[in-house]
Amino acid sequence: MYSRLRIIPRVATVVALSLASAYAFAQTPPATAAATTSKAADNTRVNVRDRNDAALMPTDQPNDAADIKVAAAVRHSITAESSLSTLAHNVKLVASAGVVTLRGPVASAAEKAKVEQLASAAPGVTRVRNELDIKQ
Repeated sequence: MYSRLRIIPRVATVVALSLASAYAFAQTPPATAAATTSKAADNTRVNVRDRNDAALMPTDQPNDAADIKVAAAVRHSITAESSLSTLAHNVKLVASAGVVTLRGPVASAAEKAKVEQLASAAPGVTRVRNELDIKQ
């Protein structure tokens, strides 16, 4: 006749091994992560200009109603153009006193020119500063 006390050590051993293997499995990185050797992204060259205090950032957008209206018109004209890439649709722009500054990557030189043309044609824009980069 089996005693219940003789089964407890066996059950405890099985539970302990199960928990230990689950913990070890959780700590092992996936095989694809270990096999993939990719170079870390290096945006140092692109980010150098952002360290300059004179560089306009989207957070520099004035809260003036006229500037916001111009920025919205430029954004609308860019996003309404279906021939542009997603990069171009997401360029950063700052409108201040009729001057629109465009920043960020675009797919090609033609796209860079097209975005500048669309921005300059928007109502209220007096000048466009094109600081767009062509993505390599």
